[in-house]
Amino acid sequence: MATTTSRPMRRVAHRCLAATATAGLAAGLLTAVAAPAATAAPTTDDLASRFTLAVLPDTQFYSRYSSDQFFPRYGTDPFAEQTKWIAEHADELNIPFTAHLGDIVDRAGTQREWEAADRAMKTLDDADLPYSILPGNHDVRDSGKWDNELDAANEPFNRWFGATRAALQSTYEGSDPTGLSQYHIFEAEGQQFMSLALSWRPSDQTLAWAQSVIDAHPTVPVILTNHALLNVAADQTSPLETGDSERMWEKLIKSNDQIFMTLNGHFHGATRQVKTNDFGHPVHQILMDYQMAYEGGNGYLGLFEFDLTNDTISLETASPWVTFKPQETLTSYDQPLLDGIHQRYTLDMDFSERFAGFAPTFTAGTPDEPSLSAAARGILLDGFEGPDAITTELPGNELDFVEVDGTLAHWRFNGNEGVVDPDTVIEDVAGDNDLTRPDPATTNSVGTTWEDLTVENTDVHGFSSDGAAACFDNSSGSRYSYLTTAADAAINDADLSNGYTIETFVKMDADWTAASNQWSKFLTRTGNRSQIGVPRTQWDWTASPSALGISNLREFQWTSLDKNAALGDRTNWSGEIMVDNWSHVAVVNDPTSRTTTMYVDGAPVLRNATNVGGMAWHEGYSWILGSDWVDNAARNGWHGCVGETRIIDHATTPDQWLTQRADLTALTIDQAPEGTLAADTSSVRFAGTGFPGAEVRLAPAAGSSSEIAPAQTVVLADGTWELEVSDGIAAGQHDLEIAQALGSRSAEPRQVSFAVEAAPALDVTATTSTRTLAGKKYLSVVVTNNESVNVDITIQTAYGTKTFTAVKPGASANVSLNSRLAALPAGEATVTVTGAVGGAPVTLTRTVAYAAS
Repeated sequence: MATTTSRPMRRVAHRCLAATATAGLAAGLLTAVAAPAATAAPTTDDLASRFTLAVLPDTQFYSRYSSDQFFPRYGTDPFAEQTKWIAEHADELNIPFTAHLGDIVDRAGTQREWEAADRAMKTLDDADLPYSILPGNHDVRDSGKWDNELDAANEPFNRWFGATRAALQSTYEGSDPTGLSQYHIFEAEGQQFMSLALSWRPSDQTLAWAQSVIDAHPTVPVILTNHALLNVAADQTSPLETGDSERMWEKLIKSNDQIFMTLNGHFHGATRQVKTNDFGHPVHQILMDYQMAYEGGNGYLGLFEFDLTNDTISLETASPWVTFKPQETLTSYDQPLLDGIHQRYTLDMDFSERFAGFAPTFTAGTPDEPSLSAAARGILLDGFEGPDAITTELPGNELDFVEVDGTLAHWRFNGNEGVVDPDTVIEDVAGDNDLTRPDPATTNSVGTTWEDLTVENTDVHGFSSDGAAACFDNSSGSRYSYLTTAADAAINDADLSNGYTIETFVKMDADWTAASNQWSKFLTRTGNRSQIGVPRTQWDWTASPSALGISNLREFQWTSLDKNAALGDRTNWSGEIMVDNWSHVAVVNDPTSRTTTMYVDGAPVLRNATNVGGMAWHEGYSWILGSDWVDNAARNGWHGCVGETRIIDHATTPDQWLTQRADLTALTIDQAPEGTLAADTSSVRFAGTGFPGAEVRLAPAAGSSSEIAPAQTVVLADGTWELEVSDGIAAGQHDLEIAQALGSRSAEPRQVSFAVEAAPALDVTATTSTRTLAGKKYLSVVVTNNESVNVDITIQTAYGTKTFTAVKPGASANVSLNSRLAALPAGEATVTVTGAVGGAPVTLTRTVAYAAS
């Protein structure tokens, strides 16, 4: 049995070699969440006309896991706690209406999920709090059809939340012919607003119905809700248009000035954008969806405060579920408020001006409400004591990641670009387990070409510091490409009995389909289960011992074996994963607790494996990236991209993952000038220790008068650095800052201060004059020695230089130079005087100006 060991010195050398190759990276998928700040209690000093619109995004996992996970552990579920909290605080927060953004349940055909959703929404019914609700793709029987192609009578949504139930609400105005879209008109602060809730995949027929609704209420501002409009880009920050958003913009939104805001879920994350409609007015488009967060969303909902007096709309992203949970169950993921740039913000909205074209009489109501955002924060934070949040930030460059002892392999793609050919090597920066690509002609893949596998560096996960990824194109069940370790690579027979952590960054291609790409794998420990003691099963008996891939429902699946293969298969499952979106996946096996936990973008999934410790393997078989392995052969290629991937021989925690940043705070300055230095100091030296490969940057501190030029050096592989500075060493105080940095990310600077004493002055007098001889201008410079000792004087002009040695006290150095010009332009002469003051050598340099003549 081979034992695989990490190679820390190789990692250090790799970092140092790559230190100069920096690249800007986009913001990443994992949102940095700061602990919410306490909010002062509202006062009467800021009363205004205000109300709150509550928004419920994607509740599907609350419904799905209500009976088998949430109720057994907590006695309730997040969905129920959300609506209970809204009902309890509706008066205090002036909530006239709530909007649900769809994906009410996860599996449209599962009765108990609808029962959980019904139970949650009934709380609003019983409190007489009106709401709009619409079906998402998980709420219909066939999400590939337009809404008017569905059998509306047999759609579960219509049974549970259709027109019959909606009609019991005071705000309900009607539904479209399918019953899947509805609209409400609610009153707030003396004004009317419409909630126009459109179904999943609204057909042209439904858009025409929506137009008729708007036409029938020409003076009412409209908030349009739909499950899937605006998407979020790979950086998890920037807005991204979709076919649905562009279609609905062109066919409905831009030509109706009444639509001033759109809200949607579906796409995992949060973002927003402002578009200008045909009337030259802004339309705010907002995405919020937290289903991939801890516990399927952790109960986060949106609270939009409309301040009609001060013309703003403010969002708070809040979780009544977090504050409900018992203290002993809380984790670092449990933050009652999210303060990210797309989770807490204020939009400027001059309501009277924005609505003037269709509602000229729109005015604010009575200014009698304090800040409702502050009130909501106060309610949630009152008495809450939770753990610190997990935070991360964008990498500064490709070195900006946390190294972990026990790393067996760490495959990175930077330094490669284009087609992965026979000469391409994907380096294992932790050991000797490099990846190469087999010749497609030898793999039994059908139709594969070399061009099917490339390394790309223009689209990567924002929180991966690698900056490159392998992309597998034209993949299907029979067509595939893959990267493999060598037959004798140490990682092949790594014993992971003491647990493991497997990390990778991955995305499905935009044209991924279940028909062609379901059950494909992107990371596989190859071999054959049937040959290592796994009991016979109906499925996967001849599959590889361990693999990470995607299901037919676009769920990440980790399938693996306990170290005792006879115990059989253990699996982890994520929720639905979006195509063309990057994800960070970490699989952590802890043999002490005998659990394997999958984390997607930092949050543990709901379906994890238990009674499993370590990992059985088939000796002599390789690890591969890019395809599955069944019946002793590759098959079913990954259709998408795979980023840097790491295997560690024990369980780790989130602060050690590739989404975290290297520690730049451990800079030491062991040598630096201090106190007052002699006047003849020409250079100073700094030295210390730091992060190998990081830059150490020196510059004058803010407000410093020092003229020392900024300088930098790189920390060597042994962790030492030194820097010598000579430019700008002048008499006076020098206050400097020294900081350690990786590309665009820098640590807080350290302060270094010293002074240089002034050099003794030499007393000389210099004058200039001009005269004309034979039509030419002559420049005369006279320098008089006022010292009591001899001095050397050099006079330098544009027309010549002359040096006088041992000029006696009271004597002068006098030079007259022919410019050979009829007209002399203005200029300067440079005078350098060298002598001794108090026995110490002193040099003085000064300039003497002369006028044009």
